[in-house]
Amino acid sequence: MADNFPQSVLFCCDHNAVRSPMAEGLMKQMYGQRAYVQSAGVRNDMEIDGFSIAVCRELGIELARHRSRSFEEMQQWGDDLSQFDLIVALSPASQRMALELTRFHHLEVVYWPILDPTGIGDGRDAKLNAYRQARDQIKERMLARFGMPTA
Repeated sequence: MADNFPQSVLFCCDHNAVRSPMAEGLMKQMYGQRAYVQSAGVRNDMEIDGFSIAVCRELGIELARHRSRSFEEMQQWGDDLSQFDLIVALSPASQRMALELTRFHHLEVVYWPILDPTGIGDGRDAKLNAYRQARDQIKERMLARFGMPTA
């Protein structure tokens, strides 16, 4: 699949606070400038999750400055969602939203059923392990879809 690398990718989930920012950060770190990469949520009603920041920092990915945004806000700010070659939905609600966009634009939408770690684990260590699992699932999907990281 790496030979048809997209020029632009939008990762999306429910709130743009956990999974999609992790995916955006991982994609940028692993593949650099090969593609324009953004993330969005169905809603923007949460700030970036501290556990997401922590588990990405373990891999040298900085998420602390990420500002959550919704599909609607992206459009209000002038982003043309039809510009994306690929939309990767990381939750069922975001998949529905992305598929709705295909009614108006020719877009490739794929669904990666990534674990939602937000309600898993009692205590900090257990929560961090759940977030690591979600992060690692995203990374595995990226490697399968896009190939080895760019040097």
